[in-house]
Amino acid sequence: MGKKRKANKKHKSGAFATLFSKLEAIRELYRALTGVTLPASAEITIATLANVLYMGIMNDLAFFVNGRLVVLVEHQSTVNENMPLRLLFYAVQVYNNITDSKSHYRKKAIKIPAPVFIVLYNGKEEYPDHKELLLSDLYEDVADLLPWETALPALELKVQVYNINNGRNPEIMARSKLLREYSIFIGKIREFEQKLPLKEAIDAAVKYCMENDVLEEFLETHGKEVKNMLMTEFNQIEAMAVSREEGIAIGEERGIAIGEERGIAIGAAIGEERGRAEGIAKAAENAARKALAKGLPLEVISEITGLDIETINGFCEVDTAT
Repeated sequence: MGKKRKANKKHKSGAFATLFSKLEAIRELYRALTGVTLPASAEITIATLANVLYMGIMNDLAFFVNGRLVVLVEHQSTVNENMPLRLLFYAVQVYNNITDSKSHYRKKAIKIPAPVFIVLYNGKEEYPDHKELLLSDLYEDVADLLPWETALPALELKVQVYNINNGRNPEIMARSKLLREYSIFIGKIREFEQKLPLKEAIDAAVKYCMENDVLEEFLETHGKEVKNMLMTEFNQIEAMAVSREEGIAIGEERGIAIGEERGIAIGAAIGEERGRAEGIAKAAENAARKALAKGLPLEVISEITGLDIETINGFCEVDTAT
């Protein structure tokens, strides 16, 4: 296909991606998700993307199997119905990395690896054991614009989403000790988080796992690194949730108030739009202040809220003066 595949050594991983960064771990994960045990002769090539960003988060895991199959795996702690679109962007980048642009114009068809798209979900929101997401579900309705509706969708992408919270999908978990123990580990953090601050909850979960032979070797090797990763990941999730909820609530309240003052439909529409903008800005400020209070680095707060570091520093000065 032209370009030589190279393992990505610059990719900054989260806890999940770090756990499944070794070839044997990838083989185990593949067996868990597909039910297929790869022979020792099967060639696994890691192709995780280093520079593809979506909402500030990098691609978690991508690998080739015998050069004929490419598997893209994403780990999610929040429900995201837009994963087909996100993974479409990743797939385009993968194929761009392994093909020579000149080959696109040749008369003879070139062969490319068949793709598999998988999302592993372990968030707090209720979610089924398995769900299939389709790119076509995101399309606008164009039935009235085309005479050949039967030819649609012209572009499809299927994502298999599996719930990997502790106790879910027992058949998958039974095929992978690492995945099962990772599920227990995250479950223990959530359990301890009900009674302890996040940092202490993570410490308590690590201690529990070390004492009960759960990811013991992994935590011995990467313990401090994993704690820092999880602190950042959990705080990002919390901050994004706060920003979203506060932005919607404040925006709607302000928008309705302005609309009522003007007393006409167009006034309500304009008011709500402006109100939402003000609400989003206020929510970003509130999220930044909460993150500052928790001691998060300015760079992380800036990435989460979209605010520049100078603005965030201004909040510090105001709070100190107060």
